[in-house]
Amino acid sequence: MNLSRNKRLGIAAATALTLSAVGTTAIAQTTTSRPAAASEQDQLQALYKTARAEGGKVTVYIGGDAPGQWDSLASAFTKQFPDMKLHLVTDLSKYHDARIDNQLATGRLTADAAILQTSQDFDRWKKHGDLLKYKPVGWDKVFTNAKDTDGYYTGVFYGAFSYLVNTTQLPAKQGDFKATDLLKPAYKNKLILTYPNDDDAVLFGFQQIVDQYGWTYLAKLVKQNPKLIRGVPGSAAGVASGDYLASIAVGGDARPHGTQVFSTTERFNSWAQRGAIFKQAPHKAGAKLFLSWLTSQTTQKNAIATWTWSVRKDVAPPTGLKPLASYKNTDPKAFAKFMSNRAAVERFRSQVELYFGQVKGADPGDPTDTLGRTPGGF
Repeated sequence: MNLSRNKRLGIAAATALTLSAVGTTAIAQTTTSRPAAASEQDQLQALYKTARAEGGKVTVYIGGDAPGQWDSLASAFTKQFPDMKLHLVTDLSKYHDARIDNQLATGRLTADAAILQTSQDFDRWKKHGDLLKYKPVGWDKVFTNAKDTDGYYTGVFYGAFSYLVNTTQLPAKQGDFKATDLLKPAYKNKLILTYPNDDDAVLFGFQQIVDQYGWTYLAKLVKQNPKLIRGVPGSAAGVASGDYLASIAVGGDARPHGTQVFSTTERFNSWAQRGAIFKQAPHKAGAKLFLSWLTSQTTQKNAIATWTWSVRKDVAPPTGLKPLASYKNTDPKAFAKFMSNRAAVERFRSQVELYFGQVKGADPGDPTDTLGRTPGGF
């Protein structure tokens, strides 16, 4: 990941001037204006200094489906801040949140910060007083729907799940593609699906389909004999290789044989992946540095907007995509609303499991089952 294009975002400000009259009868007059604002990179350097004084360590739990999924992000961070030791621990969000809850309950918090798709956890942690109120660098540039207005958590990127489709199967206008196309004979034995009952972001995509086409659609889909796997990257890889023709309610790089398709007639799931620091974090300064680095304009431009939408208003979307707000068939707040009603989520999950069966296979984020309860400790 190339972060060599760091830009100084200097903001011009007036210098305070003091004008004094000379003489015993003169009256001193002072004209002042707003102090010069530090650039984002200057702010990061100040945070870096504080983090080094704290010990130069930080542990972040981040949601993901494969070991090493975020290694490029970790490398970019330590390249810019070489005196920092970062443990960026990847696993499914639903396992990370259980670890964090257990660490909080036992008084042995290992995670300084968390970046997870389980949005309901951040609302719960905020309510219970577990989160540190912190507005990272560039917070005022972050879209309102991607952050807590009180400053307890901040989105770091927008996720988006829809169809991944082999390019030979697309209609003349990609946006005309829809779920019912996958019921055609060409897709028999050629669908690869991430278990929707294993990943809530995938599950919400299926709920949107069921809302539009009903449960009979899932019955017909199962008759297509789809391959079911754990983890979103596996579905993307299956389409990318050409072994499978499509996947549903997932995302990722499906090249060279596939591409991500956003239907113009169906809703798709988009959400802001939330990040927050814990009030009891052992390395608060390190966590502030990491979260601020991640939301800075330079990192959002060079490490986030190369593959998905940035949460910042001043960073353009990836090549080939329009601003997220221009897609009228998605609502970045809908997933968090879905996630907040856990009883409804579990009812829907249980019904989906009747069609696809119980989840089988190793945890894709921890296939060797070695992370345990407190990974990433120093």
